[in-house]
Amino acid sequence: MPITTEFEYVRPATMDEALRLLYRYKGSARVLAGGTDLIVQLKEGVSKPEVVVDIKKLRGLDAIEMRSGSLRIGALATFSDIMDSPVVKKHCPLLREAAMTVASTGVRNRATLAGNICSAVPSADAAPVLAVYDSDIIVKGPQGVRNISIHEWFLGPRRTALAPDEIVLAVELKVPSVKTGGCYAKLSRYEGEDLAQGGLAVLTLSGRSYRVAVCALGPRPARCPKTEAVLNGASKLNEKTLARAKAALTGEIAPITDIRSTREYRLHMAGVMLGRALNAATARLLGRPPRYGEKVI
Repeated sequence: MPITTEFEYVRPATMDEALRLLYRYKGSARVLAGGTDLIVQLKEGVSKPEVVVDIKKLRGLDAIEMRSGSLRIGALATFSDIMDSPVVKKHCPLLREAAMTVASTGVRNRATLAGNICSAVPSADAAPVLAVYDSDIIVKGPQGVRNISIHEWFLGPRRTALAPDEIVLAVELKVPSVKTGGCYAKLSRYEGEDLAQGGLAVLTLSGRSYRVAVCALGPRPARCPKTEAVLNGASKLNEKTLARAKAALTGEIAPITDIRSTREYRLHMAGVMLGRALNAATARLLGRPPRYGEKVI
């Protein structure tokens, strides 16, 4: 289907030029990075901007590096870049695992991590991982650079804390200094370009504390503090603790029924995913991959 919406297309050479365009057009400008979401919106007439600002020419926004204990992912880094990065593999394999579940190879080659969270769909695969790492989104606007916590980023479906005249520079994941184990569990109908029916990330720090976050199980991706409180308040992880954690989880998520799944199925599978993710995260903390059907806790 051809794009029928008319708009001006600009490919600025500098960040200052890009910011001037966003300031000039305010909410009538859309930023193009990977474009996997924006192009669809333009074709379907969902988005009707006056100008599309293509930032792919801006230098330095595709870097992936460690900075002072944080993993910094540039705004133009794609999911394929993340999967191929030795820095990510060493310091944050959980992000690499989530990246591998995003759509198809063709989409991963173009879609960016920053674009994934800027789209702010409830099923954003990267969001739970960013949440368990207490990540910050680094943005720049007319007033300069500011950091936005991932916990304050999602305001609702397709709504973020990013101002209309700001651009995302990078996403920074705060990598713990202690040994960790993690798992991203995704529920989907088939491999490929299907959105998550539910997604859940678990990160355990030295086996003594746990962080849990979800996507596609509520209006926005988020951490699960009640579930974490059960896990972190237990003297040890066992079936009894897991049952309590599952009950806490189903009490703090709010899935819906849609074309991909029913609310009841999502509630049930959220508990299943929590158990599987905890087992896998614990096994990885011990330095070995989890085996199918294995119960570590």
